Amino acid sequence: MSDSLAKLSPEQLTVQNLIHSGEAVSEEIRLCDEALLVLDEGKHEWARTSCADRIVILQQIKTTLLQQSEGWAEIAARRKRLPAQSTLTGEEWFAGPLPVMATCNGLIETLSNMENKAFLAQLPHRRVAKGQLALQVFPHTLWDRLLLSGVKAEVWMQRGVSEISIEAASAYDPPASERFGKLALVLGAGNVSAISPLDAFHKLFVENEVVLLKLNPVNDYLFDYLKAALKPLIDRNALRIVRGGGRVGAYLAEHPLVESIHITGAAATHDLIVWGVGTDTNAHKKTGKPRNTRRITSELGAVCPTIVVPGPWTKADIRFQAEQIATQKMQNSGYNCVAMQTLILPEAWEGTEALLRELKAVIASHGQRERYYPGSQQRGADFRAHGGIEAFDQSGNLACLVADFDQDDSDWLANNEVFAPAFTIKYLPEENPRTYLTSAIDFANEKLHGTLGANIVIHPVTIKKMGHDKFESLLGQLRYGTIAINTWTGLAFLLNTCPWGGFPGASLREPGSGIGTVHNTWMLERTEKTVVQAPWRPFPRNLLSLNFSLLPRPPWFITNRKQHILGRLLTYFQYYPSIRKLPGVFINALKG
Repeated sequence: MSDSLAKLSPEQLTVQNLIHSGEAVSEEIRLCDEALLVLDEGKHEWARTSCADRIVILQQIKTTLLQQSEGWAEIAARRKRLPAQSTLTGEEWFAGPLPVMATCNGLIETLSNMENKAFLAQLPHRRVAKGQLALQVFPHTLWDRLLLSGVKAEVWMQRGVSEISIEAASAYDPPASERFGKLALVLGAGNVSAISPLDAFHKLFVENEVVLLKLNPVNDYLFDYLKAALKPLIDRNALRIVRGGGRVGAYLAEHPLVESIHITGAAATHDLIVWGVGTDTNAHKKTGKPRNTRRITSELGAVCPTIVVPGPWTKADIRFQAEQIATQKMQNSGYNCVAMQTLILPEAWEGTEALLRELKAVIASHGQRERYYPGSQQRGADFRAHGGIEAFDQSGNLACLVADFDQDDSDWLANNEVFAPAFTIKYLPEENPRTYLTSAIDFANEKLHGTLGANIVIHPVTIKKMGHDKFESLLGQLRYGTIAINTWTGLAFLLNTCPWGGFPGASLREPGSGIGTVHNTWMLERTEKTVVQAPWRPFPRNLLSLNFSLLPRPPWFITNRKQHILGRLLTYFQYYPSIRKLPGVFINALKG
C-alpha cells in the first residue's frame, strides 16, 4: 500500500477497492480520488520546485492562457446571457483572463527577486496616521502609470510592523531541499471566473501547496478552458481540476489527503465545512471545537457600503460619480461579493437629490440584464419582504430594487448579503463633512455585516479642508479589508498586487467576510487593509483642476462604450507589454 493509500479512511478505501474491482462508483468521486492520490504523491516535489522553474511554468501559462482567453470570455458572457453585441461582454475579460494574466506577471516579478527578499526594496513605504506602516504596491511599472494613470494602491500593515520587521514569502524561507508540501482543496466561486484560478495560484505560489480545484456548478462550463490554460501546472502534478456539486464538496472537505481548505462563497457553506450538520453542530460550536480541524481560509462576502461625503460637486461630478456607484452595484448583474449594498448619503446635502436622480437614470439605461445566478428570484423575494421597494425601469424591465434603511427592516437589511441587483439607502443628518464621515464609518463598522470592502466618494477639496492627516486617521478606523477612494473596491481585485480578503480578526466561529487573504503577488504577511484611490475626475475634464491623470472613463464602468474591446486589448498587452500596443488601448479608452 502506498503512503497516500495508507491515509485513506475505510470509506475511501472502499471507493478505491470499487475502482480497482471495476464496480460502479460516482464518476465524479472516482476522478476526485485519482486526482488526490496524484497530488499527494507530488506535493513535496512542488514545494521544492525552484523559483526559476516556477517562472518558466508561469511563462508557459501565459501562453496557454492567451490561447484560451477568447473562448473563456465568450462562453462566460454567453452563459450569463449577455447579448453577443453588448459592450458588457467586456466584463468577462476584466473578471477572467485579464487578472489571471496580470497575476502571472506579478508572481514572475516577485519570484525573480526572491533572493534575500529583494522585491521588498521595490515597494515605497511611508507612515500613515498614527504611525501605521503603508507599502505602495501599485503603480510599480511604467505600464502601470500609463494604463491606470493616477491610480494608487497601498497596503497598510498591521500595527506593530516596522520597516525592519516586514514579513513576506515565508514559505520560501527554508532551503528548497528542506521544504515539505501540503495538499489544498480550493472550492471555487460561481460568479466571477477569475476567482477559482487566482485562489489556486495563491495556494500554489504563495503558500507552496498543491491544489485540487473543485469548480462551482454554476460556472463549471469553464472546466475545459481552465484545464487547457493551466496545463503547465497539471503536467507538474501540482494542480488538478474537478467538477461536482455539494456532495462532492462535502466528500473532499473530509478527505484525509486534504490538509487545508480555501472557500470563496457563502458563510453557510463555511459553517457546514467547519462545524458539520445534524444535532452535534451546536455542540461543536458551543465548545469551540470544530468538526473539521484542517486549516481553513475563506472569502465570504459582506453587506458592503458606499459612503458619499458632501462637498462642492459640479453637475458633471454628479453624473460621473453616479456612473461610479451604478457600476459598484450593477457590474456582473450585482452578483459580486463586494457589490455595493448600502448607499450612505448626507440627508441635508443639496447634491443628494441630484445624485440619486442621476443614479436612477444610469441604472435604468445600463442596468438591464439577465438574472443568471441561481436563487436570484428567492433572494429578491426576501428583499421585498423586508424593505420598501423602488424599481428602476426602462421599457418595463426591472433593473434594481431599493429599500430605505430607516423605514424598513433595518436588522435584516444590515445583516443579509442580497447577492442580487438590490441595495438600501441610509441617510445621515450631519452636515459637516468630517463629523458626517465619522458617523458613516461608525455605522459601517458597527451595523453592517462583514468587512470585505468599503467605498468612499469624496471631493479632493473636501479632503484638503478636512486635513489629509485627519482623513487618513478616519480611514484607519474603518475596519474593512479593502477601502476604495473615488473608485470601486473591485479595482483592488483586478490589481493582483493587493491582498484580497476581510479585515483581520475573524474566527471560525465568527468568520464574517472570511479568514486570510488571497492574490497578493508581493506575498506580504501581517497585512491589515488595502487602500486604493483613483482620480476624482476623468481625463480630460480633470485638466481644468490641474489634475494631470490620463485616466478617462474607467473601462470597468458599465457605461463604458468600449470595454468589450479594452478587455481583450489589455489582456493581450499583459501577455506581452509593448509600446506598439498602447495607441490602440488609448484610442479605445478615450472613446469609451
